[in-house]
Amino acid sequence: MREVIKLDAKKILPVQRKRVAAYVRVSSGKDAQLHSLSAQISYYNNYIGSRGDWELAGIYADEAMTGTKDNRPEFQKMLADCRAGKIDMVIAKSITRLARNTVTLLETARGLKALGIDVYFEKENIHTLSTDGELMLTLLASFAQEESRSVSENMKWRIKKKFEQGYSTYIDMYGYRFLDNTLQVVPEEARVIQQIFADYLSGMGKAAIAKKLNRQNIPAKSGNLWRGATVRDILANEKYTGDLLLQKFYRLDHISKKNARNHGERPMYHVSDCHEAIIDKVTFAKVQEEIRRRKSRATQSEAHHGGYLFTGFIRCGQCGRKFCRRISNRNTKYAKPVWTCSLFNEIGKSACLSKQIPEEILIAKTTEALGFSDWNQEDLCQQIKEIKAMKNNTLVYEFWDGRTEEIHWQNRSRRESWTEEMKQRAREREMERQKKIKEEGR
Repeated sequence: MREVIKLDAKKILPVQRKRVAAYVRVSSGKDAQLHSLSAQISYYNNYIGSRGDWELAGIYADEAMTGTKDNRPEFQKMLADCRAGKIDMVIAKSITRLARNTVTLLETARGLKALGIDVYFEKENIHTLSTDGELMLTLLASFAQEESRSVSENMKWRIKKKFEQGYSTYIDMYGYRFLDNTLQVVPEEARVIQQIFADYLSGMGKAAIAKKLNRQNIPAKSGNLWRGATVRDILANEKYTGDLLLQKFYRLDHISKKNARNHGERPMYHVSDCHEAIIDKVTFAKVQEEIRRRKSRATQSEAHHGGYLFTGFIRCGQCGRKFCRRISNRNTKYAKPVWTCSLFNEIGKSACLSKQIPEEILIAKTTEALGFSDWNQEDLCQQIKEIKAMKNNTLVYEFWDGRTEEIHWQNRSRRESWTEEMKQRAREREMERQKKIKEEGR
């Protein structure tokens, strides 16, 4: 009798495909480089997609990013996805594409190795999970870093030679366009520059000039609003006289690529009359003298007052900026200190709708919040963490012990704040105004 045995069907396990990502990078935004980037992305799409045992986990591409820095957005995103368990293997064209900095390269490779993630460099044919991978990686990364240093030094040499010959690198500034290796005047912007210099010499401050330009709907560089700091930089820029002071900044090193202001660590080069001037040199010299005079006066004032009581304490509840101290009605006998949002002070109501607070009111309300009258800045530092100036004339005091207290403030009414002398001046101005109206009506 024949024996029949039933054989159960074998379960066919699905192929576990490796999730592979590619990292590509170009160091500049030039058309040729961007074309290279596009070609690399297309190559890895086809290369990874053609492997039956691989699954494309993503292509991470950084444009115009140097390989000596590790703060590249796509590079950091790839590392985050690796830590999240989304990637099993990373492919790069060469070690210089992943990083030129030896420390960054080895830290990245070791970090991914600890997660069990292999990094494969095609050009060098290195797998970081292999036994000799890290040794080869260390040697090649050192060569790559030295190559980066050599390139950086060569570039510095070329720039220095250009400076010595009186030529500048690319300059981007309001009032000019950099064309054919020289600065060419933009007439409509030049008129704004001339207005800024004239307003400053007439007695206006940098913040007041910025507000005036914003009220005139004149856009600053790249369409932004004008700021006091922008006006300050323009007033101090010798290029508006037709001169160039080259190498005001220099590159610290080829790894960090940070720029530092040159205080004599490198030679500077002054080139006279190398392009068309917008401001004559006599006017520019007068402005520099006025800047020094105002700075000296402000320094003396700060030294006399020993610093300001609320500096660093008050934050705007609407825009988040710190409040600063200024004098309203300056140069009159009605001058008084007030505290105002620094953004409002620079730009005006178009940027922040906060109100300025008289210093005498701040002192009174802080006394109320502290609960005792005989206090000084040291007491303020020990008790209060921050004062928030909110809408509707409300001050929120945040104490170091976690307490908060809301206190409402109100300006004195016009009737209460006016002295008899101020009222008499107002009557005289009104009489003069009425007289003028009658004369114009004849």
